[in-house]
Amino acid sequence: MLSASVDSQFVHKIWHEQELAKMVEGGVPFPMLADAGGHLGKAYGVYDDQAGVDVRGRFIIDPDGVIQAMEVLTPPVGRRVEESLRQIKAYQHVRETKGAEVMPSGWEPGKKVLRPGPDLVGRVWEVWNPKDT
Repeated sequence: MLSASVDSQFVHKIWHEQELAKMVEGGVPFPMLADAGGHLGKAYGVYDDQAGVDVRGRFIIDPDGVIQAMEVLTPPVGRRVEESLRQIKAYQHVRETKGAEVMPSGWEPGKKVLRPGPDLVGRVWEVWNPKDT
């Protein structure tokens, strides 16, 4: 897991020490990348040329380099880390089972998964109910 912004490594250091470390025990456990020129933001379509900053974007990229999920939020609305972690765990599970098991809406680790195939078509309601999540 990585984070990136157009801020310098020095701004990241101060932000981490003065803010994040006080909100998250031990601070952020992953590297924060400085993307001073906005190159990463431009590549992923989240760089705002007029403001010179990246809009908040989250991308789940699999080991093959394929974007599996993305979310872009404007500054007034914060992200939910737990949801990002839930989705990462779901994608990891799908990858581990080579697609033999998939996650229904609202799935949480340890909850019921679905086994896709012709027998499931038109019968999802028999094996999964959204109220059960």
